[in-house]
Parts: sequence; structure tokens; C-alpha cells
Amino acid sequence: MTSPGRPGAGASAAAAGTAAPAPAPAPARPARRPARRGDPWRTAFVCVLALAILVGAAWALLGSSLLVVRNIQVGGSHQVPAARVRAAAGIRPGTPMARLDSGAVARRVERIAQVKSAQVSRSWPDTVVITVQARTPALAVRAAGQFELVDVDGVVVRTAASRPPGMPVLRQPPYQLRGSPAVRSAVLVLNHLPAAIRGRVISVTADAVTDAVTLRLRGGISVRWGGPGRSAAKARELQALMRTHSRHFDVSSPQVAVTS
Repeated sequence: MTSPGRPGAGASAAAAGTAAPAPAPAPARPARRPARRGDPWRTAFVCVLALAILVGAAWALLGSSLLVVRNIQVGGSHQVPAARVRAAAGIRPGTPMARLDSGAVARRVERIAQVKSAQVSRSWPDTVVITVQARTPALAVRAAGQFELVDVDGVVVRTAASRPPGMPVLRQPPYQLRGSPAVRSAVLVLNHLPAAIRGRVISVTADAVTDAVTLRLRGGISVRWGGPGRSAAKARELQALMRTHSRHFDVSSPQVAVTS
């Protein structure tokens, strides 16, 4: 018969057998190294290199012969001779492209009477492109035994010994043609006429005060048009009324058009 063990001995052994292992110690953090100071020679080299690049770029743009004007292209209209546009532009060959004042060049080209507007652009590395919009003459004005052909702005585009076929004569022209509201009204009315009627117009009269327009057509037909407003409605009304074969038409108020 065995004698029982000492009280608490088994429990102590069981507790000793199930006890959790002790946690492993955390790895020590490596000591921080002191921050390395930038190499002053390396910093100076980078600054000198950047400065050299900037100086080189400025020299290439402004001072060298690499990026200079060698060609001038003219486009947009064949009505204005390219040689005349180049002469008016006043661009010296060899001018650095970066120094080109495109606005000043455009203004010089626009002094040509036939040029309505000009645009100047760079085509790198060595070409300047000048695009012009020519003025289109719309009316003939008798002057000193010849005809001055003017556009919508009243600018004399050129002169002619005789009236060009299909171009109406402006009767009783205002003293000042350039910028005249009467000239503009006459041209706007002509532009809104149907092609079949436009080709029959011989002359146009525009009142210098009211800008009211009157048209004279072949066959002794006259049309009182009034101002340039509501031109589309007036044109439709005139087309319908001309079927009556009348000789005088008043479409200045389209709702109450009159024939006689």
C-alpha cells in the first residue's frame, strides 16, 4: 500500500509543467548614424552646371546663329504679292527668332491697303510664317475718270479704268469712305441678296444719315430696302413680289411691302 504523496506536490508539478515560456527579449535597435552633410563641392558643381545650361540656352536663342530667321513664308491669299508682304514686314535675315516682335510685324503688313488682317507665327528653327487676309472689293466708286473699288470698311482696295462686271456702283458716296456706316450698310445689304437678284444690281444708294439703302436693278427696277436689319425677311419678300413684274418695290417694312 502506497502512502499518498505530500499535499500540494502534484499540483505544483502540474503547474510547473503547464507554465508559459518567458517572452524573448526584443532585438536591440541599431543606433542611428549621424546625418551626412552634403558635399559642398558636389552642390557647387550642380549649381554651375545648371547656370551653364541656362546661359547656353539664352545664347542659342538670342545670340547665336543657330535659331535665326532664314525663311519668310507668306500665305492666306494670292491677291497680295508675297514680295510686297515680305517688304512691308521688315524682317531682317539673321534676326534671332526669340527677338522677333510678331505684333509689330503684323501691324506693318496691315498697312498694305489690300490686307485686312495679318497673323505672324514662328516655325522653328528658322522660319517666320505670315498669313494675310485680303480685302474683297464690293462697290465701285467713280473718281476722277476711273473707279475706286472699296470693301465693306470703305477702304479703297484698288482702282480700275472701268467698272468690273457684276460690281455695283455706289451712287452719292459719302465724303469719307473709310469707316463709313453708309458704305457698310450698302455692302451688308448686297451680301444678303439672293444670287439671282444680286447679279441684276447696277447701283446702290445709301443715305449718309439714316443708312437706308436703295437698289437699282437692270430693267429700270428700283428697290427701297431701308436699313440692313431684317435682311433675310426682306429678301424673301422681295423674291415673292418680283413675280408681279412691278418696277418699284418697297420692302423697308417686310410686313407691309409695297409695289407699284
